[in-house]
Amino acid sequence: MPTALPASTASSAPFTAPSARTLRPGAASPRLLIVPGLHDSGPAHWQTWLEQQYRDAHRVRQRDFSQPDLDRWADRIQSRLSHAGDGEWIAVAHSFGCLALAHYLRQHPDSPVREVLFVAPAEPDKFGLSERLPHQRLGRPSSLIASQNDPWMSAASALRWATRWGSSYSNLGLVGHINAESGFGPFPLAKRWVEAARARAARAHRADRASILEWSFSV
Repeated sequence: MPTALPASTASSAPFTAPSARTLRPGAASPRLLIVPGLHDSGPAHWQTWLEQQYRDAHRVRQRDFSQPDLDRWADRIQSRLSHAGDGEWIAVAHSFGCLALAHYLRQHPDSPVREVLFVAPAEPDKFGLSERLPHQRLGRPSSLIASQNDPWMSAASALRWATRWGSSYSNLGLVGHINAESGFGPFPLAKRWVEAARARAARAHRADRASILEWSFSV
């Protein structure tokens, strides 16, 4: 398994920071939002492992994980964020959860989610949803990790969606669907992405604070 994200073949979209009202006072870094796919992510799944690495992580829980209802799944993402209170987020989605998250971001361009990681997305055409998903950049940095032999989405299709969304793209090779059944319990690559996203947020906030100080001394 690769130890770092390969060079991307699709550029990330420029990021416009959420407005000040979305920031938690004193927040050191964005919280982690886990968006599982169909049938949820069980105890042996890498998303569960990743969630356990961060005390401030939240999981989106669907009322029925067996029914791939795009609107209801996107609504649950919005509900989870609303109930969790103000603040920035980074989101890590898997399989059908990737489609729900992309749909949610299309509906909520001012979402407090500042960065996104899509892992092994499900093929929208399998659900008749291609036209309901965004076909343009998502308005925030994103990365998409796929495999060469995922039965849920071909590598060529994954690259097409990454290009549409402005996501960096990584192909892990012949590893299947990137789930527990394919041997992905601990997934250090996902954790490194989370740490890098939080570091980018911290740098952005330091730059914002420095700009405010410069302005205050100039008036």
